[in-house]
Amino acid sequence: MCVLICGSLAFDTIAVFPGRFSEQILPSQIHILNVSFLTPTLRREFGGCAGNIAYSLKQLGTDPIIVSTLGVDSTEYLKRIDGFGMTTKFVKIDAESNTAQAFIITDIDNNQITAFHPGAMQLAHLNEVPRLENIRVAILSPDGRDAMIQHAEQMALHGIPFMFDPGQGLPMFSKGELQRFVSLATWVAVNDYEGKMLCQLLESSLEELSRSHLKGIVVTLGELGCDLWESGTKTHVAGIKVSDVVDPTGCGDAFRAAVLHGLSNSWTLADCVALGNRAGAVKLSSRGGQNHTLAGLADRAA
Repeated sequence: MCVLICGSLAFDTIAVFPGRFSEQILPSQIHILNVSFLTPTLRREFGGCAGNIAYSLKQLGTDPIIVSTLGVDSTEYLKRIDGFGMTTKFVKIDAESNTAQAFIITDIDNNQITAFHPGAMQLAHLNEVPRLENIRVAILSPDGRDAMIQHAEQMALHGIPFMFDPGQGLPMFSKGELQRFVSLATWVAVNDYEGKMLCQLLESSLEELSRSHLKGIVVTLGELGCDLWESGTKTHVAGIKVSDVVDPTGCGDAFRAAVLHGLSNSWTLADCVALGNRAGAVKLSSRGGQNHTLAGLADRAA
């Protein structure tokens, strides 16, 4: 069985600022913000939510199917996907756009400032969700706005249970659109900030939302672990302390991949989340979103 992943493929340009953003930004002058950060360290990585999730899923032993878009500079990424034994059949190429690009600055407290050029991702809605018999679960991760709307409808039409993961794209959607996403989804995954924003936009609460048809809402809390909401009840799943923190980029994607791996194997959501915490902790010790090793992690959790 496979996991379907709708989301972005991107190149990440990651710079490290050996200081604290909080020491460079004056709160009283935020309305005339003009700052510059010296970043001695710079590297380019394969990224995008779909790419990162697929990478970790494959490491865990589950076959991912990516539905995404790349631009005229697609050759390198396509070779990478193919090299990991994943299909590129449902990756659409646009010859007139660049692949999506993320420009990330990380400070010593692992805070991040990100600029994102969507590129070919803006055409992701032209790439339809395939109707396949071997899809167990799916995830709707950050992508082009129209693509997320259409892919949610298409997955629901095909009867594919999916996780709604709006990420930083959450503010793009109206209350009605978010209500529609939630009504079609089987699970919702957000971080603490996104969870508060989602509740504010929907004029609801996580407790109330979890009493609906949803099988669960997962709220990640970084090193503190995560809260799991099921049928109006909150369960806290403890996080894992990491002493050697290298790079937080892609930790949320590694977490989601592990949750999807568990769901595809009919684990309880609590067990899925526990594995997710472990996967995110492992990722923290590697640079970029696709350089860590999760082989055997799911076996040890079984």
